[in-house]
Amino acid sequence: MTMSVSGPSSKVNLLPKETGSLARGLPPARPDTLFVLGANGGMSVAPDARLSLMFGRNEPDVHVCVGADDPHVSRRHGYITREYSRWVLGNTGRLPIRLPGSRLLLGGDRTELPTGYTPLFIVAPRQEHLLEVRIAVPEPAPNPGDRHEAETRERGTWPLSPVEKLVLVCLGQRYLRNEPRPQPLTWDQVAAELGELRPGERWSRRRAAHIVTKVRKRLGTTVPGLLEEEVPPPVGNTLNHNLIMELLVTTTLRTSDLLLLEE
Repeated sequence: MTMSVSGPSSKVNLLPKETGSLARGLPPARPDTLFVLGANGGMSVAPDARLSLMFGRNEPDVHVCVGADDPHVSRRHGYITREYSRWVLGNTGRLPIRLPGSRLLLGGDRTELPTGYTPLFIVAPRQEHLLEVRIAVPEPAPNPGDRHEAETRERGTWPLSPVEKLVLVCLGQRYLRNEPRPQPLTWDQVAAELGELRPGERWSRRRAAHIVTKVRKRLGTTVPGLLEEEVPPPVGNTLNHNLIMELLVTTTLRTSDLLLLEE
């Protein structure tokens, strides 16, 4: 049975496969209009359309198809519906849905979606399947002082000493290499690699951990999630992961920093 689209075309519209990423922007739309895009196209839904948008693997039975060739993805994996002036995401599948910030929405759970752009990933065993979601926001009033030719503003980076940067690049090199589902290196791995790179400096797991801990505590006064008392046990790699993500988001660490490991 093919999933039908009801409602006036001005309230519910199909998005062709060639739409491109929703991260790049939206066509003119009413505030709070929902846009959802998968690999084979998507749909826009006005806030008063009274349509619960279904997504999943079985293309004829959902509004937006995601993970079409992956049997781990449920035929109807989830939905997005309008409730009390907000858009709500629900997971009806077996696999979790990963939201920004590495937060997982498990099967049977629901969460409110923020306005703006939200990439969702269905976490399958062999691949994560992207479902792009964007909720239109009101256009800001034009600022006569705006200039398209103005220089790009850089986000503030965190100051690191040369030895701190070296250790953190080594610790987070899997993230910088864009490996799938990266994790920080172990302290033994960091010590071994730095010991080989700089044999005269007597690197040990304790020294590497001490340097990173100092950075975490320094940044932890303003950045949440970097101190042990803020993270429920078991802590594992969570603190180092949060630190590396903060350094990547602020561009304190860049891919070009991998050259430090090739000296």
